[in-house]
Amino acid sequence: MSAFRRFMSIRRSFVSFIVLSVLFVLSLGSEVVAGNRPLLLSYNGELHFPIIKFYAGEQFGQPQKTEADYRMLRVDPAFQERGWAVFPLIPYSPLESDLEESGAPPHPPSWRHPLGTDGSGRDVFARLLYGFRICMLFSIILTGITGVTGIAMGALQGYAGGRTDLLIQRFTEIWSALPFLYVVILLGSIFGQSFFMLLAVLSLFSWIGLSLYMRAEFFKIRNMTYIKAARAVGVKNAGILFRHILPNALTPAITILPFTLISGIGALTSLDFLGFGMPPPTPSWGELLDQGLKNRQAPWIAISTVLSLFLTLLMATFISEGIREAVDPKAKKRSP
Repeated sequence: MSAFRRFMSIRRSFVSFIVLSVLFVLSLGSEVVAGNRPLLLSYNGELHFPIIKFYAGEQFGQPQKTEADYRMLRVDPAFQERGWAVFPLIPYSPLESDLEESGAPPHPPSWRHPLGTDGSGRDVFARLLYGFRICMLFSIILTGITGVTGIAMGALQGYAGGRTDLLIQRFTEIWSALPFLYVVILLGSIFGQSFFMLLAVLSLFSWIGLSLYMRAEFFKIRNMTYIKAARAVGVKNAGILFRHILPNALTPAITILPFTLISGIGALTSLDFLGFGMPPPTPSWGELLDQGLKNRQAPWIAISTVLSLFLTLLMATFISEGIREAVDPKAKKRSP
């Protein structure tokens, strides 16, 4: 049975993979679900697509040359006589404060805001949706960088051995001893907090664990009989490395990398919660957790965020365990 078929046979892992994949694909089009720009707008018989194109207010009878105020168009009688607009299901962007609600924010769940608003009057559902997209994109890119770097460094150590292995190993030990949070604070104060700065810092540290596994795997495989036979018949180092050792050494990488996705989500959320993550007012789950802590009188903020984070990490864990069992069936038997 192939690894993919084994993975499909593990129902909870396969279902989690389908659900999480569908949610991620949908989040890539978050503007279609939650946003303050119409999906489709008709004015004087002409169709417009504000969700993907800029339109000045003067094109729809408003005085400004800047972007049209679509929320005002909804209640403008002159516009209603000449056209119509189709808005997303949640007609609020994650950065927009709803000033029409009575009382001070945060506001409880309602028809206008299914999950309520945060302390600034912004829609919680919209911020959860956009925050999920940022979290997943961040973690997927981090996992890819970790895989390439960890495999390359571990392969170099394990195949070259000798002084090369010794130097890289000492460097790895020193590098792993650096305080991660201090590095984030230092680089954030120098270059500013951003998506790519956080990605770069986490990428500098996340490859270490994988490289150690790959190093051990290369050390084990390079001394096997078939590798010695390949050398004896004159196969070049590149051929031995890429055709004989690397394909057989990838099992640890395939089983470890899905857990890197989980750690990426947790790391970004933790940094956002501590205030060292994405710059405000970027929608993030960590920032929502912080708001939930500060606004205990508004439990809907914390409950919706914690539940979203829990379900995402739970599905990612099921997927990771399923991949491990599918690629290495003996792993389940070895686990206590």
